[in-house]
Amino acid sequence: MAGRTWEPTKRGAKDLNRFIRKGTTVYTINEMATRVARYEDSHTYTAHTFDRQSRITGEWMTGHLSVSGLLGQCGTVYEQPPAGMRDLATPGRQVAGPLPKGYVGHLDEAELRGLEKQVADMPDPKKRRFGR
Repeated sequence: MAGRTWEPTKRGAKDLNRFIRKGTTVYTINEMATRVARYEDSHTYTAHTFDRQSRITGEWMTGHLSVSGLLGQCGTVYEQPPAGMRDLATPGRQVAGPLPKGYVGHLDEAELRGLEKQVADMPDPKKRRFGR
């Protein structure tokens, strides 16, 4: 992972606040409870874009979090997105479905109608009602 990192310390918050300009995006790593979310990735990352400064403290803000709040809640902050991890805001991997492994298709209207017909033709009555 290239780029700078900031640790959740007073010094780290001060350095990160100096680094940030309006529109700067930084990244934090999320650790998932895979015991609960069995098919989820064990680690994902989240992007945080700073868009304003607090009128009270002068710290940069991302949503409702200040720089020190982000470091306190999320831990280490990274300048670049971590390699080999999925963004939490993107779809997760598909673990099951009616399609064979390696199937590639365009999800247009005809494709979706064909997939719905394939599901409707399944012998299990519970699966037949899927999407209806």
